[in-house]
Amino acid sequence: MLNFTQRNLKVFFRQKSAVFFSLLGVILVIGLYVLFLGDVWIRNFPEIQGAKGLMGTWVIAGIVSITPVTTAMGAFEAMVQDRSRKLNRDFLASPVQRWKLVGGYVFSAYLVALLMSLVALALGELYILSCGGKVLASGALGKTLLILPLSTLASSTMVFFFVSFFQSSAAFSTASTVIGTLIGFLTGIYLPLGSLPEAVRWVVKLFPVSHAGALLRQVMLEAPTAECFAGAPEAAVRDFQESMGVLYRYGDFTAGPFTHALVLLGVSILFFLPAWWNVSRKKS
Repeated sequence: MLNFTQRNLKVFFRQKSAVFFSLLGVILVIGLYVLFLGDVWIRNFPEIQGAKGLMGTWVIAGIVSITPVTTAMGAFEAMVQDRSRKLNRDFLASPVQRWKLVGGYVFSAYLVALLMSLVALALGELYILSCGGKVLASGALGKTLLILPLSTLASSTMVFFFVSFFQSSAAFSTASTVIGTLIGFLTGIYLPLGSLPEAVRWVVKLFPVSHAGALLRQVMLEAPTAECFAGAPEAAVRDFQESMGVLYRYGDFTAGPFTHALVLLGVSILFFLPAWWNVSRKKS
């Protein structure tokens, strides 16, 4: 399985266009924020000192949360191409067990998504520093690095489920473009949660990847929020957190870190098992 994983990693990184388009959603978010949305959001909080660094951190947390989705989608392209070119028949005719082949696809996509998430986090920290903000403290950085493997697991298994139904490269490319474009809306990155209609807010709060975004925001924004809202009433801080999607409220219940982590773990199991069965059951 490890040899097949290594083969898939080489296939992915050899295709520069695949790497680029897998990061397309991330590039779009950064471009929109730098060129258009950043100043608009900052002007919404004129009373907050250090709002630029705070909002920059908010954006980077969202970007890191969606990176596993778009990059895993790019990594799974190898599986779709093998099907469309009938290469999978050669693999199935070999003495390698089917579960090892499927595991190679999944594990390589997971590693790609995790690596790209770390790269996005590193670049994001450099961007925050350039905006006058502060990089993550060691404690917050440690928590973020613990969240990323779980966030990546949930995103890559969800992508694996959808990709398991694709048989042609053309259909896969179309789906990749659509997902890369919509993922920012579905996770509340292009627009803060508080500016969306109530029905759309529920869509965002129920979308699995959004829980990774909320969890990362709670960790990465903890210190900037405390600094920017020093001396402010607790109600004002809470209103800001709910408006920006840091806290998700479901009626009288407010989701905490444990809830988000439990959702991500449940999503991983929910999508992985049927996807594995769907791919493994196909006849050679």
